[in-house]
Amino acid sequence: MMTKTGLISAGFAWLLTAVAAQAAGDAFKVCADPNNPPYSDQKGGGFENKIAELFAKELDKKLVYTWFPQRMGFIRNTLKAKEPDSEEYKCDVVMGLPAGYDQAATTKPYYRSTYALVYVRKKGWDDIHSAAHLDALSPDRKAKLRIAMFDGSPATTWLLKHKLVEQGVPYQSMTADATINTAQTLEKELLAGKIDMAIVWGPMAGYLVHHNKPGTFAMIPMQSEEGVRFDFPMSMGVRIPDKARKEQLEALIDKKAADIEVLLKKYHVPLLDKDGKLLTPAEE
Repeated sequence: MMTKTGLISAGFAWLLTAVAAQAAGDAFKVCADPNNPPYSDQKGGGFENKIAELFAKELDKKLVYTWFPQRMGFIRNTLKAKEPDSEEYKCDVVMGLPAGYDQAATTKPYYRSTYALVYVRKKGWDDIHSAAHLDALSPDRKAKLRIAMFDGSPATTWLLKHKLVEQGVPYQSMTADATINTAQTLEKELLAGKIDMAIVWGPMAGYLVHHNKPGTFAMIPMQSEEGVRFDFPMSMGVRIPDKARKEQLEALIDKKAADIEVLLKKYHVPLLDKDGKLLTPAEE
């Protein structure tokens, strides 16, 4: 038979569990990279941070982050990980994943973007207004061109197809050092004149434009062509069995679609409609 003290202890333990459960229910728990501009950072400066704030406010919940570098093992250490000695998951939502990503249940896409060509203005390349202009470069100018080339990128396939691979300067898409971000690296290399151009995923191209003095960078969205796809839809992700949360997020995506579009345009993300038509112009 349980003693009075035992009953009190059991009741206190139940109360703590109930309070913890209530606290978890009052939180919008996001899995995010602490240093991944323009998507997220610990200061809340990324556009995924802003969208998370928008959703948390709409749900009247506190926004809580679990930080982990968005590299190999990210989903395992965040979305699928539980708190020590608990059945409570560390976080519930990844704010940006490719639609159909196989390690999570992804929502309907909330934006579609494309890779973009970027270069620093007033460095001798201001006559480039489309990707096709690179094909038309004279042999002398083409020989001088240095363009960033990333492993596993459709841009590399495009460079091979357009016989520009000899002008490529190899970079890693991802390093083991979580303090090094691709967009930040490109910004330094371009501004220092170590490379002339880069073809990068739209939000990263937008970061270069957004993060610098207006007019510093030119951004030219790339168009998909036979054998090279540049545009992709982006979604949010939850655990695969978490159907209710997925439906909740999709309802928020619909309700806040106009606000999300305003945010993405503020960050200069090149946006496409569902048919692949460009919604935002190149940076002139």
